[in-house]
Amino acid sequence: MEPPEPKWDNKVQYLLKCIGYAVGVGNVWRFPYLCQIYGGEYCAFLIPYLIALVFEGLPLLYLELAIGQRLRMGSIGVWNSISPLLGGVGIASMLVSFLVGIFYNTILAWVLWYLFHSFQNPLPWSQCPLNDNHTGCNVECEKSTPVNYFWYRETLNITPDIETSGSLQWWLVICLASAWCVVYICFIKGIESMGKAVYVTATFPYLVLTIFLIRALTLPGATDGLVYLFTPDWEILKNPQVWLDASTQIFFSLSVAFGGLIAFSSYNEERNNCERDAVLIGVINSATSLYASIPIFAILGFKATTAYNSCIKGNILALTNYFEFSDQNITVENYDHWLEYINQTSPGEVASLDLTASGTGLAFIVFTEAVIEMPGSQIWAILFFVMLFSLGLSSMFGNIEGVLTPINDLKLVPKWIPKELRSSAVAFLTALIFTLGSGNYWFEVFNSYVGSVPLLIVSFFEITGVIYACGMKNFSEDIYFMTGNRPNIFWKACWMVISPLMLLVVLIAYVVVQAQTTPSYPTWNPAYVSK
Repeated sequence: MEPPEPKWDNKVQYLLKCIGYAVGVGNVWRFPYLCQIYGGEYCAFLIPYLIALVFEGLPLLYLELAIGQRLRMGSIGVWNSISPLLGGVGIASMLVSFLVGIFYNTILAWVLWYLFHSFQNPLPWSQCPLNDNHTGCNVECEKSTPVNYFWYRETLNITPDIETSGSLQWWLVICLASAWCVVYICFIKGIESMGKAVYVTATFPYLVLTIFLIRALTLPGATDGLVYLFTPDWEILKNPQVWLDASTQIFFSLSVAFGGLIAFSSYNEERNNCERDAVLIGVINSATSLYASIPIFAILGFKATTAYNSCIKGNILALTNYFEFSDQNITVENYDHWLEYINQTSPGEVASLDLTASGTGLAFIVFTEAVIEMPGSQIWAILFFVMLFSLGLSSMFGNIEGVLTPINDLKLVPKWIPKELRSSAVAFLTALIFTLGSGNYWFEVFNSYVGSVPLLIVSFFEITGVIYACGMKNFSEDIYFMTGNRPNIFWKACWMVISPLMLLVVLIAYVVVQAQTTPSYPTWNPAYVSK
């Protein structure tokens, strides 16, 4: 006797799962990062971002939810049903989900490592460790910063280049195994256990973001960060790279083409308004990116202000000692006046001093450094890394479902072997490459290429396959059967012309940009995480 088809317990559970899958680390980091690299031009960047959402993201999201709900199969089964010639699209989605999943869970392993150390007082990345003789601080750390040293040496123990593999870092292996164990436990009873976990993983990040927002707005310098974010410069819209980044951001942020959304919607009732679901998920996903930018830029404004004040105090000390002024003669308040006066009277002496003021960027290391400066840094560090873990875990649910459902459709695993266990074990062994000394370089290779061109190609064939292989008329009738309404002219225009054309333009532009860029293996930066 065949077991009953799995279904969601209720509509809220399904929506939370889709929202949790779409909203990942990329929403919290990549969107603010893109605003930052274009000079903090939030308002200006929002224009191409919203255009991409309306004409590219939402139509693809609606299409995936609709075909999954109607055909009630995973990605491979869906595309084989539409046309045997499109079966490769489902296999490609499954492979991309698997490859993205193994490096995405590596982020969770890193987060666990930082989370475990967040319970220490003081935080281990707040100061340099002692050298082997305990006579002073570690020289390598002193030449850098405690935050950089903890990341590159204590966490990654990074090698000079990708060709020097190094050994497995046992602490990362343990963290990676722990991360995969958490994923397996959440999947142990299929969507039943996963559906329960999503009530926490999909909602907790919003609670933490709100707490960070309230705290960030009370910090000195928060206003400067928000002014930097909301001051528009419409000239950046003339930069074609802005439009390319906006298109790829909304595309990857919604998690289309991975196969996970198709799998999730296959557990729905056949008669369900998937159009409303697609709009709701897409709007909440993008609103999360906008919402996350506010506390992040407020905290980075605080970080910049703290760094600036520290730099000013160092400059005051240098000026006081060099010109033999009395203490408290130069203060932070009158520093600019004194510097102008000394520049006029002794310009040569001032030029010989090293007086600098550093700015701020948007990176994992910078935000971690900002947490150190906040009162009660342990609590904020714990909240921050628990939030990142929740975001990553929610996205992992979709990545793994995009692998497990096709495996189940293909009947590749004997029934007596839990498919979740087999997939988790294979993924863990494959992901060990990221725990090597060169693992960070391999992570960047995966992050740069696995989740880019393959997904663009898959999406292009998805939308053209449904509209031109299945037929717009047949697809409209299926939607009418499920929702009671046929798609309006906007959806039809997007599916038939606008969305495929935008995908093709983005794909060509992406290939051109990559061809003009010299290959490199940069160090890890969560701002580049696709999801």
